[in-house]
Amino acid sequence: MGRTRLYRNGELVDRDFPVAEAAGRLEDHSAVVWFDLCAPSEDEIGLLRDELGLHELAIEDAFSERQRPKVDRYPTHLFLSVYAVRYDKHEIKTCEVDVFVARNALVTVRESEDYALGGVERRWDSAPQLASSGVGFLLHGLLDDVVDGHYAAAQALDDDIETLEDRIYEEKPHVGRRALQLRRALVQLRRVALPMREVLGSLLHREHDLVDDVMMPYYLDVKDHTLFTAELTESMRELITNLREAEVAVQGNRLNSIMKKVTSWAAIIAVPTAISGYYGMNVPYPGFEQKWGFWVSTLGIFGLSYFLYLMFKRRDWL
Repeated sequence: MGRTRLYRNGELVDRDFPVAEAAGRLEDHSAVVWFDLCAPSEDEIGLLRDELGLHELAIEDAFSERQRPKVDRYPTHLFLSVYAVRYDKHEIKTCEVDVFVARNALVTVRESEDYALGGVERRWDSAPQLASSGVGFLLHGLLDDVVDGHYAAAQALDDDIETLEDRIYEEKPHVGRRALQLRRALVQLRRVALPMREVLGSLLHREHDLVDDVMMPYYLDVKDHTLFTAELTESMRELITNLREAEVAVQGNRLNSIMKKVTSWAAIIAVPTAISGYYGMNVPYPGFEQKWGFWVSTLGIFGLSYFLYLMFKRRDWL
């Protein structure tokens, strides 16, 4: 039992009927049918090829792995390939969704259950007044849900990048591995989100006769969301680059501070070493075999060491 819907004259008249009945329902030219195939079987592939008469190249693309988001035009239908995304634990999870758009049918093919269609159906149910636009209405609900998923993933990724920025100035940030992980997630998101601008731009061409005047503002709204997501991912790419550069700069400053401290303490320790080494020679020296010689050397060690400590402290080396 697949997800199915039947609209007639802008009203939902049937749903959740067997996918095998979809071809028969399409004989009614006033009906608009949607059905979904998830990891379809050979019989369901045959339904697409034999009953619906979809182009063999489009069917081949639908069941090939890792298609680029695109729109292909065939004599009787359009073929779209898009990706739904989910951001989880600093990683982007993608699910390919292929769409066949005929005159009065919309067919979605999902590679797995990772992408649930509950959000799409809620969008359709929330705007029944637009159902008279037919397939254009159904396709808008799907694309709107997919693009909103891209935007939600981009926002969550942006929040993680900002959190990582705040950690740079901690004592032990350890942001290098996490920065690389976020950068990899950003690359995956951009790979599936940026081409959506071309997809929406192609659908808005009047030559397709898919988007009528009623649905045009809604498609333009989805396109605006794709542009905003693209701008957000572009700014995040710069943030990731700047994040790595800032981390290197902070590490360099921290290393300089450590070197200054080590050098300062080495200079302070050199004073008693030099004085004790001088007074430890087996030759007569001022105060040789005299008590005042011991006190002079001891006061010289503490006095000069304290002088160097104050000088380094004033210069913020310690």
